[in-house]
Amino acid sequence: MVLQFSSGYAQHADEIVALFRSAFAASEGADEGRLIATLVTNFFATTAEDDLFVFSAWSGSELAGCIVFSRLTFDRDDRTVFVLGPVAVATQHQRQGIGQKLLNYGLADIANRGVDIAVTYGDPAYYSKVGFSPVTRQQVPPPMALQYPHGWLAQSLDGGEFRPLQGSSRCVDALNSPEYW
Repeated sequence: MVLQFSSGYAQHADEIVALFRSAFAASEGADEGRLIATLVTNFFATTAEDDLFVFSAWSGSELAGCIVFSRLTFDRDDRTVFVLGPVAVATQHQRQGIGQKLLNYGLADIANRGVDIAVTYGDPAYYSKVGFSPVTRQQVPPPMALQYPHGWLAQSLDGGEFRPLQGSSRCVDALNSPEYW
């Protein structure tokens, strides 16, 4: 399968929201599908352009996968940090390496745009394949209490070794709810 990657969301916002709804509903249930679709809709409606990166993978005219990065700021650290999430691959395209290719594409793109650190909250076994490593809440203070602290992961994108982030963190408004953490 030949994939094409794109950034942005304006032309395909409805398709992207539908992808997240269906992918999460298929794996986690209808309520989770609605929750994540609402999150993505709110990202698009309320997040400043400089605080949001959206990357999609396309197989011809079909949306195969999508990932979202949003800004995470620290009150005593001037490094540029973005948190990855959510991530979705269409059910018919899963287990084909699309998610990993899309993640590598997105991480390389944001690194080229000057992002110093990427953080995510998910399965360490999966995200370690694209360079994420577990971190503690002391190394990267999360904006909210984590339900599963073992899933808190980060990586340096500036070529240097990861150094702990300083101060308390704040996420974008769309992500600022305990149900996502």
